[in-house]
Amino acid sequence: MAQQIMIDPVTRVEGHAKVSIHLDDNGVVDAAHLHITQFRGFEKLCEGRPFYEMPSLMARVCGICPVSHLVASAKACDAILAVRIPEPAAKLRQVMNLAQIIQSHALSFFHLGSPDLLLGMDSDPAQRNLFGVLQQYPERARDGIRLRQFGQQIIELLGGKRIHPAWIVPGGVNEPLSEERRDQILAATPEALQIVQRTLDWFKRGLDQFREEIQSFANFPSLFMGLVNDSGGLELYDGHIRIVDATGHIVADRLDPTAYQEYIAEAVEPWTYLKYPYYRPVGYPEGIYRVGPLARLNIADHCGTPLADQEWAEFRALQRGAVLSSFYYHYARLVEVLYSIEQIEYLLHAPDILSEHVRASAGPNNAEGIGVSEAPRGTLFHHYKIDAQGLIVWANLIIATGHNNIAMDRGLLQVARHFINGEQISEGALNRVEAVIRAFDPCFSCSTHALGQMPLQVQLLGPNGTLLDEAYRGG
Repeated sequence: MAQQIMIDPVTRVEGHAKVSIHLDDNGVVDAAHLHITQFRGFEKLCEGRPFYEMPSLMARVCGICPVSHLVASAKACDAILAVRIPEPAAKLRQVMNLAQIIQSHALSFFHLGSPDLLLGMDSDPAQRNLFGVLQQYPERARDGIRLRQFGQQIIELLGGKRIHPAWIVPGGVNEPLSEERRDQILAATPEALQIVQRTLDWFKRGLDQFREEIQSFANFPSLFMGLVNDSGGLELYDGHIRIVDATGHIVADRLDPTAYQEYIAEAVEPWTYLKYPYYRPVGYPEGIYRVGPLARLNIADHCGTPLADQEWAEFRALQRGAVLSSFYYHYARLVEVLYSIEQIEYLLHAPDILSEHVRASAGPNNAEGIGVSEAPRGTLFHHYKIDAQGLIVWANLIIATGHNNIAMDRGLLQVARHFINGEQISEGALNRVEAVIRAFDPCFSCSTHALGQMPLQVQLLGPNGTLLDEAYRGG
């Protein structure tokens, strides 16, 4: 008989989600869906607020990557002010954003992903967590804690605190960098470099044991999207949008990020509050694309720093054309961490990095502003409109996780079909269904802003459990 398997909740992810897997009468998987059941309507919550409050307000969207929202929001406010921020301020924003990339990728790889990678997909679930890693691989666990601490300490040194710093503001940043704090950051970079290099070494040596996962973890043709700089290199703060296909061919290049509505549209489905962005010229759902570390390494012509360029070349040699398996998101994160550390060193040696000119002042000169940057999980869009008093009247956020929603759904189906059948459903198979979601490193609490309505069933029960009334909406 037909059955349904529910995984509720999905574990070792940021936010709340469940998975439904539907089997036909023969026990063959015929559908799988990711359900995001929480709703956080940030676009509505910020209406009526002064636009200059938006960066600090939008940082509260997420406790994992608040800096990403600070950056995109401040860039949208820069556009409302119609100012070009001082170059030292742009560099300092980049340093904080790179530190955000490091700490978030370290959290994803070591805290959420490494239990599967080190202990095995079929290991005892009671041990398959960070504490199990700490017990069996204490040096790996310490490396993860230390690398994340490195990123967080940079954020704290720049912004005064590790979570929700109010340092990035419309027009730049609100305080210059001191020589003492710069030297503190630079003194810590050699250890961070050593950690990520030895992590890359052990990760690459162990890839052969994950052949089935590489084959089945959202391993299919799609588009890839992200920012690149003028030379086509990896870009995490500014630049233009590039889209490539599964062969590595450039489909669209030098797209204006602020014109995103011309090439990105958003669909909704009744089973989730997470929107489904798609590439508008192709349509929904065929316009599937992926963002984030895997996509960024696929679209870039190089990274732009010596050590990361070597790793990027090795990464791209995995496959002709684009690297398609989403299992390799783990690999791409480590390459980006290496790049971020090198780039922080480069920026902190800039002659003007200690300049006191770090903020441009102006009043609102435009009624609309769009800010785009790369968050740990992919391209992040903040779009605001204000009234004559500078109050927000409309906002739209396209969160990085949302871009990957179609791909995550298809990845679930691919993994479920590969590892699950109706005769025997192992715990390890169900863990792999969760693990394909973890590979994307979604942040569901950031990204649930959908239009439309999910199905809702309400039952009124009497004291003895008798059903007195029932109402059902949607479907």
